[in-house]
Amino acid sequence: MADADLLSLVANATFLDTYAPSLEGADLLAHCLKNNRAEAFATWLADPATIVTVAEIEPGHAPLGYAVLTTPHFPIALEPTDVELRRIYALRQAHGTGLGPALMARAIEDATRIGAHRLLLGVWEHNVRARAFYERHGFRVIGTREFQVGSEVHIDPIYALDLPVRVSASA
Repeated sequence: MADADLLSLVANATFLDTYAPSLEGADLLAHCLKNNRAEAFATWLADPATIVTVAEIEPGHAPLGYAVLTTPHFPIALEPTDVELRRIYALRQAHGTGLGPALMARAIEDATRIGAHRLLLGVWEHNVRARAFYERHGFRVIGTREFQVGSEVHIDPIYALDLPVRVSASA
């Protein structure tokens, strides 16, 4: 449970760090209490279809960000080789350090390694910084979804990135 507790802590910190200037405090709190509990991360950590990456600072190994790859849950036509980048967050103090691109590179590498052909993600429509980041990495908008934060419902774009098809060498 220690890893789940750590992930819950960094998830809450990064979510608040990202959205506190833009969303109501009560909605942020409700979202964190519902979606960032240690039990949610324990479920992901126990799921063989989910890959969780934690970025830490040296020295001391304090978490600065994380990413979660898992089975997609979007209201669009999905392919069996799709994977969702459900979460990718870094604390503001890590912005501009290369941590975000490193987490994205790792997510793309992991998705390709497990045989995914397309990497999907959803992002808050007003998160201009994140949307520009995804577009710089080659993601394109392919649809929308409703995403609830507390009592607020947002219409978020769904992005996709076509991944290189992994070819196995035959003996």
